[in-house]
Amino acid sequence: MATFKALPLLLLALIAFSMLATVALANNPYGPGSLTINQCSPQCTRRCSNTQYRKPCLFFCNKCCRKCLCVPPGFYGNKQVCPCYNNWKTQQGGPKCP
Repeated sequence: MATFKALPLLLLALIAFSMLATVALANNPYGPGSLTINQCSPQCTRRCSNTQYRKPCLFFCNKCCRKCLCVPPGFYGNKQVCPCYNNWKTQQGGPKCP
């Protein structure tokens, strides 16, 4: 009998948690779908501006941006804010996106 009383409370908690997660994702300016294809080039130029391998960085960054519609902040790392960008791997299992 106690489990029937706890069930609505559990459902309410799950709904609240999913709403909070949705709000957190919506407030991420670097997350998936945060860019349009036209914004990829300037964002990749920013991302690749501090590397000595500028040409390949720009090529792969633009390719990843067109697929994921996001580019992580900074010049290196921070890929966790854009899961698509982070999880796209080469055939060898290495990261595809710079």
